[in-house]
Amino acid sequence: MKPSGKNYKRIVVKIGSSLFYTAGELQARNIFEIIRSIAGLIREEGKEVVIVSSGAIALGMKLMGLKNRPKKLPLLQAAAAVGQNELMDSYREFFGGLGMHCGQILLTWDDFTDRKRYLNAKNTLLKLLELGYVPIVNENDSVSTQEIKFGDNDKLSALVAGLIKADLLINLSDVDGFLDRDKQVIRLVEEVTLELKSLACPSRKQSCVGGMIAKLEAAKIVMNSGIPCVITNGRLKNAVANSVKDPAGVGTLFASKKSFKARQHWIAFGTRTKGVIYVDDGAKKALREKKSLLSVGVLRVSGNFSCGDVVSIADKDNLIFAKGKSRIASGELDKVKGTRTEKEVVHRDNIVVLEE
Repeated sequence: MKPSGKNYKRIVVKIGSSLFYTAGELQARNIFEIIRSIAGLIREEGKEVVIVSSGAIALGMKLMGLKNRPKKLPLLQAAAAVGQNELMDSYREFFGGLGMHCGQILLTWDDFTDRKRYLNAKNTLLKLLELGYVPIVNENDSVSTQEIKFGDNDKLSALVAGLIKADLLINLSDVDGFLDRDKQVIRLVEEVTLELKSLACPSRKQSCVGGMIAKLEAAKIVMNSGIPCVITNGRLKNAVANSVKDPAGVGTLFASKKSFKARQHWIAFGTRTKGVIYVDDGAKKALREKKSLLSVGVLRVSGNFSCGDVVSIADKDNLIFAKGKSRIASGELDKVKGTRTEKEVVHRDNIVVLEE
């Protein structure tokens, strides 16, 4: 964990839907205050800031006269298409009023799962920062299907932070931080445990998804990426600037842990798995000892994956403890599971153990 905000050079700021859209109205004044704070960090302190913004669907719902979040995908995509234009118009107006410019990047899971597209997205973001533009990232909801959706922008913000090797993720919401059972803000979290998750509950709001559970999962991703994360109330005065100066003082700080190398990070967090390989105790022990996965240790296979796809690896108790890039398709592996063959199922260089 970094001791001082002065070391946070590259920052990802996630702005939740509730900060854009409350009681059926665009919260222009609140968003402008957030943007003005971000502009100050960039101009006065030389920070690099990427914004991951929710709000497109909520704004689209407003324009289309929808009171509840659409459940059918075509209508949800239509709301996103209408709202995305409104969202970017707001950002262009606010940043333009401060003499600054922004650029839009729309992403889906495919942009992370495909290694080449993953690197292209990274290069685009870094080039925008180099040129002095503020990247505005959102999920491409107007074309995303259920199979390629992130599910929430909390996870997207965590993946973007890892993608560009950010120094800090600031998750702005309408709550003061992560609360304990007495409704007091927990200032520092060093491990996302099952007990901690039990304190959270999914959001019930009609205009957004995710809730605190999604924020915890996002925090866990960045913590394991070597990046600290702070959850704080975006309606607080100077919430962004104060989060950079004193993360634990304005919300809940999730401390960073030892990070994976770039390729390991991509396998662990930047990919959507295509199936699950279940292994015996001997194979689990071997994988933890940095050895390759052989067919003799495979108990069964779930899902339909091809050679080169990333899969989850679970033990006999169904606990997923690793991810890896398979060297064999699911159909072929199902035929040779439990037998001794010379072919490796997953090479040790393409395996990431997620828990010790």
